[in-house]
Amino acid sequence: MQELHHFINGKLVAGTSGRFADVYNPALGEVVAKVPLASKAELDAAVASAAAVQPSWAATNPQRRARVLMEVVRLLHRDMDKLAEALSREHGKTLPDAAGDVQRGLEVVEFCIGAPHLLKGEYTDSAGPGIDMYSMRQPLGVAAGITPFNFPAMIPLWKMAPAIACGNAFILKPSERDPSVPLMLAQIFQEAGLPDGILQVVNGDKEAVDAILDNETIQAIGFVGSTPIAHYIYSRGCAAGKRVQCFGGAKNHMIVMPDADMDQAADALVGAGYGAAGERCMAISVAVPVGDETADRLIEKLVPRIEKLKVGPYTAGKDVDYGPVVTAAAKANIERLVQSGVDQGAKLVVDGRNFRLQGYENGYFVGPHLFDHVTRDMDIYKTEIFGPVLSTVRAKSYEEALSYAMDHEYGNGTAIFTRDGDTARDFAQRINIGMVGINVPIPVPLAYHTFGGWKKSGFGDLNQHGPDAFRFYTRTKTVTARWPSGIKEGSAFSIPVME
Repeated sequence: MQELHHFINGKLVAGTSGRFADVYNPALGEVVAKVPLASKAELDAAVASAAAVQPSWAATNPQRRARVLMEVVRLLHRDMDKLAEALSREHGKTLPDAAGDVQRGLEVVEFCIGAPHLLKGEYTDSAGPGIDMYSMRQPLGVAAGITPFNFPAMIPLWKMAPAIACGNAFILKPSERDPSVPLMLAQIFQEAGLPDGILQVVNGDKEAVDAILDNETIQAIGFVGSTPIAHYIYSRGCAAGKRVQCFGGAKNHMIVMPDADMDQAADALVGAGYGAAGERCMAISVAVPVGDETADRLIEKLVPRIEKLKVGPYTAGKDVDYGPVVTAAAKANIERLVQSGVDQGAKLVVDGRNFRLQGYENGYFVGPHLFDHVTRDMDIYKTEIFGPVLSTVRAKSYEEALSYAMDHEYGNGTAIFTRDGDTARDFAQRINIGMVGINVPIPVPLAYHTFGGWKKSGFGDLNQHGPDAFRFYTRTKTVTARWPSGIKEGSAFSIPVME
């Protein structure tokens, strides 16, 4: 049995709390490793060592910091297959999907290589008589990230790369469900030339999270996970005076207009709804066709595509469309919600409840499900299922379809499929959701834009990656300077103004 470690001061360090969590291979339902769960004392010690070395990293000029990230990009490409295999083993997603997980994180590292430009301040010459004024962006000190199981490479990289590029030290508390890849990422950063102690990986559970929230040295926290925990971390972190950004749950709607290309819409729904077993915060889990005729045509296209989906272990390679869900508890919760949909009157068009995979009977596999005639009051509509379940809600009009997405408590992502530019433009303008796709089912912005949801999907003023990340991980300092030749005799008792 492999025993994992923390990554502290550039070394893999055994846990000392005496507490461990099991790490599973979800395809087999077997424990493959144990990960230590840090105590408050361990977390605080890691933060103290990070704080000790952070000033020297902050004093390193941005271009030299960027060169470390350039080397990180090279090493990520070198180790792509190794990272993807480790990710798939603990998460369950297919190897191509795992490689995509690493790739989307890598792209944010590439963006952060532009730190010398992104950290430039502003300058005003002669703001007053002999007075110059300029601003500078300076690091916060020590920042922390609490990241989820479903993207164990991408989201840690989204957090750590901009924080480090800005001159901060960073404490990562990854998910205890699939901790190997974050540890591998930390070693890649070290190999790339990052000084020891600037990036620390501390594994743990709620005790470690609360220690992060209570530690006075940590100035900023980024979190991705469920909405109740996002609200908890945001509220408690802000109350402690920290800068906090938290991203929570989602229930993403895709509106299908009568003029849409139905084959294109069906392909998009299958990929966006069932990819990664639905364990994505940007998964499409609700299809909203406008009109019964549109709904009937869409269902007719969806059923054969869904019935052909291949579910299996990542070791089957490209022959598998999606793998198992992450834990037995996740599987049981999905099955409970599916049954609630049946009990509450939805029509189960594709029934994956009896799915079994020979040789993997103990794995956490869930067959694909498709519901029709779902209504607003059903649990499968209100709840983020986080599994391979697509619900179809029939709308009588475009306005009704719009209301489904706008009235839902979550506002992470949404999409519309249509050939009509006026409808698409109206949708993009009016929808109260953070990320919008027009004939694009999973509208995850590229690294140089910003990622973030609205309503109960996002807490905080600034989003992930893009320019917002550099604003989040820095403070602006403004300097007003006047030199002796411009100084008049006598005391001034008022605020300086332009003359």
